[in-house]
Amino acid sequence: MKQIILKSNNDWTGLILRLSIALVLLPHGVQKMLGLFGGYGFTGTMGFFTETMQLPWLIGFMVILIEFVTPFLLVVGLLSRIWALAVTMLMLGIIFTSHLDNGFFMNWYGSQKGEGIEYHLLMIGLSIALLFNGSGRYSLDNKLATV
Repeated sequence: MKQIILKSNNDWTGLILRLSIALVLLPHGVQKMLGLFGGYGFTGTMGFFTETMQLPWLIGFMVILIEFVTPFLLVVGLLSRIWALAVTMLMLGIIFTSHLDNGFFMNWYGSQKGEGIEYHLLMIGLSIALLFNGSGRYSLDNKLATV
């Protein structure tokens, strides 16, 4: 089990995937957890998830946790496959609960009723690639796999 989760190619691909996902996901997590970048913070976001969207408290908490914690763990390459799977599940959930009706494209010109799914599909693609490739170069996973 340890080898399945931690073993990785010691290549640049995993590093690039990890950093790309972390860079894009972190601002969303910071919005939800800390209220920066125009976000509502933990309390406001939880209120939206549980009251407006009618999501269970645990699901709302997991969304915030995954979006906020995952980028930090991906930067250091710790349990990257598990976090890549979590991001994949998160993005699928977001697509089916919020964005599927808005079509494919992002709402660049404000002409749609909401955002499309292209961002989420890109995150799913990056996460699946990380899931198969592993953490790559400069990761704690590589170090732990050899212990």
